[in-house]
Amino acid sequence: MAQRVAVSEAPAGSRRTSRVRVAVRLRPYMDTQDDKGEGPCVRGLGPQKLEIINWRNATETLQYQFDVFHGEETTQQEVFLTSVKPILPHILNGQNASVFAYGPTGAGKTHTMFGSQEEPGVIPRAVREVFNLVGAQEKSQDGWEYSVGMSYLEIYNEKVLDLLSPGSQDLPIREDKDRNILIPGLTHTPLSSFADFDTHFIPASLNRTTASTKLNQRSSRSHAILLIKVVKSRCGPPHRQQTGKLYLVDLAGSEDNRRTGNQGIRLKESGAINLSLFTLSKVVDALNTGAGGRVPYRDSKLTRLLQDSLGGSAHSVMITNIAPDYRYYFDTFSALNFAAKSKQIVNRPFVKETVLAPTIAHGKRSREEREAGGSVELQNKRSKEVKKAEQSSPPPVHPHGSPDSSVLERLLALEKMMMGSAERERLNLLKTVAQSRKEIQMLKEKQKELEDKAKMFNKSEDTEKEPEDALLFKTDLPPLHRKQSTAARPRKQQAVVTPLQVSQVQPLQQCALVCKPSQLLDKKKKRVQTEVGEGKENGGVDPPSAVDVSWESHLDSALLEQSRKKILQTLNSGSLKELKSLQLIGDKKAKLIMGWREFHGDFTQVEDLKKIEGVTAKRFSSFIKANILSSMGK
Repeated sequence: MAQRVAVSEAPAGSRRTSRVRVAVRLRPYMDTQDDKGEGPCVRGLGPQKLEIINWRNATETLQYQFDVFHGEETTQQEVFLTSVKPILPHILNGQNASVFAYGPTGAGKTHTMFGSQEEPGVIPRAVREVFNLVGAQEKSQDGWEYSVGMSYLEIYNEKVLDLLSPGSQDLPIREDKDRNILIPGLTHTPLSSFADFDTHFIPASLNRTTASTKLNQRSSRSHAILLIKVVKSRCGPPHRQQTGKLYLVDLAGSEDNRRTGNQGIRLKESGAINLSLFTLSKVVDALNTGAGGRVPYRDSKLTRLLQDSLGGSAHSVMITNIAPDYRYYFDTFSALNFAAKSKQIVNRPFVKETVLAPTIAHGKRSREEREAGGSVELQNKRSKEVKKAEQSSPPPVHPHGSPDSSVLERLLALEKMMMGSAERERLNLLKTVAQSRKEIQMLKEKQKELEDKAKMFNKSEDTEKEPEDALLFKTDLPPLHRKQSTAARPRKQQAVVTPLQVSQVQPLQQCALVCKPSQLLDKKKKRVQTEVGEGKENGGVDPPSAVDVSWESHLDSALLEQSRKKILQTLNSGSLKELKSLQLIGDKKAKLIMGWREFHGDFTQVEDLKKIEGVTAKRFSSFIKANILSSMGK
């Protein structure tokens, strides 16, 4: 059974919360790469402070302060001792720790993490230190057993690949009930010494995807994550087990494709790298807000695996690598800002401890024995009851009887007591069930009798009140159940077109007409009849010429000309919003009109609107009619 132990209950020196420690390492300045001879843009001011030239004002500098600043002359040993070694003892206490290198491409991240044979990096030094700590604990004979294992993976184009098993496919990322991140199918290799680690790690590192760019001859094209797992088991009871994990992460650098010259597959790789690093920055921003909102860990596989390191339960160290050259200025500036935000993240470490259930010495009982004897708890309970009965009930005295008869009577009494509790409860339950069934049957019979009496009483009342009800409720309306049949009759097939045509003609009543009201009614009737006839002949579609004649002939020519001028003025000088306010003109048509005006100038007449793409003669006539009628209606 896995459980979380508070950090305060862990060994001394632990804290309830742990802030992400940020160290900045400055790469040495290279004169060969400085074509303009501008010199470095970053300078250290002490063991924790540095400054960078302000790109807005070259006479000013911006200062940053971090936990540790490693200058150009800092060795690999100093980086390891000051930044990485202090967090390694937590692994042996059942807690997690993580170290990851961040920075632009070509800033020295891989050198910091891997190093060389002459100057090993953080990864080989950290693993060697873990084995040294385990060896020291085993020599002290504190009653614990230790086992060390490793897993090695890379995230390439958002795919999780096992570097210890190169032929594997994309591995899924899962989360267990204790919110621990797992990767099913990932190879876990047990280690016995540092030499054993070296034999597995070096060939696996060659499987990592690298390529050459304009800024780096051997650029990492994936994020590499090395997992060292230490399991600490208690020899004697209680059988406790603590699991600590060390994540050593070498992140791929952010890239500017204009300077790296990436094309084809390199361009796709840099896109995946920049996207994952952008998600990492969003996670840091969400953690710094502290509003309790959503943290986008699941938006990238990198942030999903680093969930424990950023805002999780690990003691984390971020080594930010920067370059002093001016051509890396903006990359260095953004990396320093990211590091400044990251040092505000607070993790909450805890001890992951598992208590193993003790094994039964005699093994599991068979199914027949369990069915015959019942559970162990039930047998213990019965044996306690027997002992109590023996103590409470004194043995019967038989002056003339033999001792065998007295023993037999006592055994019979004990047997009755053993059978009493469960058997007596079962018999009582059966009696109550039978009694309740009898009562239910009696209630059903009474209910049936009452229903019969009610039916007889209703029949007698109906015969007496039948003439009165006939007079009271006499009506000429049809019964209610006949309404469905009347609705189904084809009576609604009558002139449906007439209301639609009248609704189209209705706005004409508000126009300024020369005709008299009586003449207007006659003309409206004739027009409706002609439009209905023409619609039937043309398949229900009015020809544009007929529509124009039917509505323009009844309008005042002065008002018609005034409306056309108003529409033309809107087409020539109207904004996008004013064009969209016209009838039948949407966003797309309004943009086309504005584009036509830029290339061809103003519209000379309203009919020039037909030159716009998608405006046919029929659409134009509908447009004129709708806008003139709407303007007159206002």
